[in-house]
Amino acid sequence: MTALVAVGTFVPEGRVSIESYAEAFDLTPMQVRVFRRYHKLGTAARSDETLTGLLALALADLALSDEQRGRVRYVLYARTHPVVVPYPRNPLHEALHTAGLGHAQAFAVGQQACASGLLAVDLAGRLLTADGDDGLAIVLAGEKTFTKETQFVPDTSMFGEGAAACLVSASGDRDRLLSYVARLRGEFDGDAEEVAAEYQRIYHDALGEAVTAAAARAGLELADIAVILPHNVNQIAWQRTCKRIGYPLDRVLLDHVADYGHLFCADAFVNHRTAVERGLLRPGDRYVIAAAGAGRGATFSAMVFEH
Repeated sequence: MTALVAVGTFVPEGRVSIESYAEAFDLTPMQVRVFRRYHKLGTAARSDETLTGLLALALADLALSDEQRGRVRYVLYARTHPVVVPYPRNPLHEALHTAGLGHAQAFAVGQQACASGLLAVDLAGRLLTADGDDGLAIVLAGEKTFTKETQFVPDTSMFGEGAAACLVSASGDRDRLLSYVARLRGEFDGDAEEVAAEYQRIYHDALGEAVTAAAARAGLELADIAVILPHNVNQIAWQRTCKRIGYPLDRVLLDHVADYGHLFCADAFVNHRTAVERGLLRPGDRYVIAAAGAGRGATFSAMVFEH
C-alpha cells in the first residue's frame, strides 16, 4: 500500500501583491478589492532562485539519509505546464545531480495540470509495487511564474513560487494511501468562452464529487475525514465545494491561500507539512488531499490517506 515517508518543502520569504498586478493585467480597483476580500488572495510567494534552485532546496529539506538516497529508484517531477524552462535546460536533472540522486530514473508527469501531483504519487506507488523490493521514489513539484499565464488567472487565482519533495514507498505504517479518484473531463479542452463558462459552472460539484467518491472508495463517510488538504486556488472555491458536500469549511486547511498563492502541484505537500507541524493530524486520522487541474481538458482528483 503506497505510503508517504517524508515531505520536504521550500517556500521563499519574498511576496508579490495583487495590487502590483493591476497595471499588467488591467485590473480595476474594484477587481483588486474583490481578490482580497472575496477570494482571500492578497499575495503570492516569489523567489530569486532559479527553478533548479527551488527544486534543490525542497530536496535538501527532505533530509534523506545516505541509506534512503541509495534506495531512491524513481524521481517524478509533477508539473502544471508542459514547458517550464527554455531548451536545452533541464532543472530536474540539475537539481538531482546537486542532491546526489543522479542514479535515479527521472521524468516529468503532467497533462493533468495542477492535479498532476496526485497522479505522480499514484504512479510512484505503482512503479515501486511492481519492482517488489524496498526501493523508494520521490515526487517533486514546483514551478516558476515566468509568463503572465503562470502568474495570474483572471477572477480566479494568483500563482506562487515554491517547491516540495515527497518521499514515497510501496508500503508503510503511516500516511498510507487508501484510495485515489481522478475524474478526467476532456470536454473542457480549449479556451472558448463557452467552455470556460461551463467549467466554472460545474467546478464545485465536480470537485466535491471527487472528494466524496474517494472517501467512499476507502470505505469511509465524509464525517470520518479529519481534514482536507486542498489546492490553494482561492477560498471561495472551497467554501462552495464544502457547502455542496456538507463538509465543515474549518476542517479545510486554507491558511496559505492568502499568503503563498497557488503553488502549482506543490500545494498538497506544503499543506501536508503544515498539517503535521500544527498537530492537525493524529495517528490513525484519515485525511483527503484534493486538486483540480485545467489545461488540456480538466481533472478533478482526490486521495484518502491514513496518518
